[in-house]
Amino acid sequence: MNILLKSAKIVCPGNKELHLKKRDILIKKGIIEKIGVSVEAPTNIKVVEKENLHVSLGWFDSSVSFGEPGFEERETIANGLFTAGKSGFTNIVLNPNTHPVPDTSSDIVFLKERGHGKATKVHPIGTLTTNSDGEALAELFDMKNAGAVAFYDFKKQISNPNLLKIALLYAQNFDGLVYSFPQDGDIKGKGVAHEGEISTKLGLKGIPALAEELQIVRDLFVLEYTGGKLHIPTISSAGSVKLIAEAKKKGLDVTCSVAVHNLFFSDENLIGFDTHFKVSPPLRTGADCKALIKGVKNGTIDFVTSDHIPMDIEHKRVEFDNAKSGSLGLESTFGSLNTIFELEETIDILTKGRERYHIEVPKLEEGAEACLTLFNPEGEYIFDTKDILSTSKNSMFVGAALKGKVYGIINNDQSTL
Repeated sequence: MNILLKSAKIVCPGNKELHLKKRDILIKKGIIEKIGVSVEAPTNIKVVEKENLHVSLGWFDSSVSFGEPGFEERETIANGLFTAGKSGFTNIVLNPNTHPVPDTSSDIVFLKERGHGKATKVHPIGTLTTNSDGEALAELFDMKNAGAVAFYDFKKQISNPNLLKIALLYAQNFDGLVYSFPQDGDIKGKGVAHEGEISTKLGLKGIPALAEELQIVRDLFVLEYTGGKLHIPTISSAGSVKLIAEAKKKGLDVTCSVAVHNLFFSDENLIGFDTHFKVSPPLRTGADCKALIKGVKNGTIDFVTSDHIPMDIEHKRVEFDNAKSGSLGLESTFGSLNTIFELEETIDILTKGRERYHIEVPKLEEGAEACLTLFNPEGEYIFDTKDILSTSKNSMFVGAALKGKVYGIINNDQSTL
């Protein structure tokens, strides 16, 4: 793949020499050959000139679900990776949200093979327990050797604290990353929305922030006892931000993420009973949104993720109580983040996090493998169903005012431009 990017404004805060400079970038056979003020186009090369072209290191998403195997009608790996690439992501961490779940090394190999050779690279998570049933640890060491980057029973609490203790102790032998979903199922009960004024007005059963925060307190106590590496995915409350900040001050090896929709929307968006807004954890209050945004800015929250979960229409076009949780997010992540944060903050959010998963960190320099995202940060628009590339169409962002446009990626000696 040979491409010449013309007059691309480079957004790379870690590279003071090139940051916010306009440069031509020549890429040959997937390698950045030349970066200069003006680079002559060789023969037989694709020249890319786009309106207000900006370029950064390739973007990373730590929480993406597809459907294959088992739920291919929701999203195949092939179309999911195509969607991720067109949305600007060069690397995605794939959740074990399939049927059957990936709880053996052969399952991890299957997922990696299905994603092999695509522009967007896939990094699978294996389940923490066999069948994600919370009873016995899965083949963690074997899955790690096969390419699993972490271990997680997707959106399920670890109800047995001794299981978490054993997992954290065992995973230290091979530097494994253990996930614990922050939700106490007993306190959640049959709740479907944040417990507060809005759920009371709508007559929806509530999920108090206590369900999340109590689980986090327990998990942090266990982590302090065992050591090891813990990741708490998709927190949603102000109290959770405070708890994790305190744990980091103690020196605990804990990271956390937040779903972009928990920054952009609040429980007030539930007033129309639109099931696209039913997610887990639930949308909480405007005050929680502000605390989460502050947590992202000050570094307490390590990653912002799309928490992309395709869901077929049969599971969304039902009563709110009966609808499945989940929303698409890949296609709208940049536009929503770019609305909330300044451009340099947005790019920092989208490019950090690979180190936690032992994924190679790309470089924007001559001689490096090209791992780039191309975009235009300007221009407001209303997100529409025509902007959805996923097979499923369950996006809560439809109708939202977003900012910026993604052109595509150059990665793995391929392009989605």
